[in-house]
This record gives sequence, structure tokens and C-alpha cells, in this order.
Amino acid sequence: MFSGIIEAKSSILMTQDLDRALRIRVQRPLTFDDIKLGDSVAVNGVCLTIEECTPELLTFTLAAETLKVLRWTQAPWTLHSVNLERSLRFGDRIHGHLVSGHVDELGEVVKAESFGDSWLLDVSFDSGKSDLIWKKGSITIQGVSLTVNEVKGSILSVCLIPETVKRTNLSEFRVHDFVNLEYDWMAKALIHSFQKQIKEMRSP
Repeated sequence: MFSGIIEAKSSILMTQDLDRALRIRVQRPLTFDDIKLGDSVAVNGVCLTIEECTPELLTFTLAAETLKVLRWTQAPWTLHSVNLERSLRFGDRIHGHLVSGHVDELGEVVKAESFGDSWLLDVSFDSGKSDLIWKKGSITIQGVSLTVNEVKGSILSVCLIPETVKRTNLSEFRVHDFVNLEYDWMAKALIHSFQKQIKEMRSP
């Protein structure tokens, strides 16, 4: 689990196409001095396992299911820096919200502009997921825990404070770019449980 508070921005130094998978090598941040082989790191909000760990590099593989959600494209990974977060430890403060690192879908940026020292983003999402997004609720975009400012139809709006702009890659995205979205996992669990109960009640 993660909190959606980005610890570092980094760069992808290499990508390698595999059989229905993609291997990436990321420049290791100096502050990531306590990680080891097999640890989990959220990369742009995707929970990935460290396969190789050197003082300079971290190596991960994106498997078929992840690439299916990401539409089998490398572009969102290679055109921008990547947001990195180490997994939570028991006893840590949670400054964002609980994030699983399981991306639900790609959202399309429909507005990206500065607002004073802040940055505004409007992102379109699957209208069938509208029950999972509400004003002042939590959303994860590119691994960043954010509060939803407004929801209009299938477009959500967020406002980034200057510190978030500085610490994350979100200000690099422009209209028609795609971003990783993860909906609030507690909302997903509650709706899944409710729908299952309704289905069972209707069964003969």
C-alpha cells in the first residue's frame, strides 16, 4: 500500500520490449537508500516489484494486465519524468489516502493550465465509474493523492498546490495526454460488496 505522497521524480533511462511485457530501468533517487530486491515501488501510481537494484538503477517489469489497462503504449512512460513512492510501513503517518497501486484506467487531460502559483487539471474518465468520484473525494492521478474539486459529467477537476507542482510530474501533462487513474479503493470495495448483496437478494 501507498499514500499517494510522491517522494521523488526520476527518469526512465531504458525500455525493453518483452513477450507481452515491458521492462523499464529507472534512475534511482539518492533518497531511496533503504530499498532492496523484491520491494514494491509505485511508479506513476503503478505498484511494481524491483527486479534489479543497483546504486544507479531500479529495474521493473510491467506485465500484460498492467499494459492492457495502459493500452499497451510506452508513450506516457517515456515522454515525461516518473513519480516514485516507496511502500508504506506500519506506523507511518498517512498524509494522502490509502492507495493500492492498481491503476483502474487511463484518463485524458482536457484542460491543463496555471492558476497563479497553482495548476489546474481537468481529466475525463469512464462515465460508468461516476459512483466512485465525488466532490471532495479522493482520486489518485499518476500516483498522486488529490482531492476532487468538481465533477461535471465524466470530467473531474483537481487543483495542485505549488508543492505538488514541484514534487510531481503532473504539470508536464497537456491536453490530450493520458494519465493513470486509481479510484478510492474503499469506495470500490463498498460498491462491490453492495452490488454483490443486491445480486444475492435477487437470486431465486
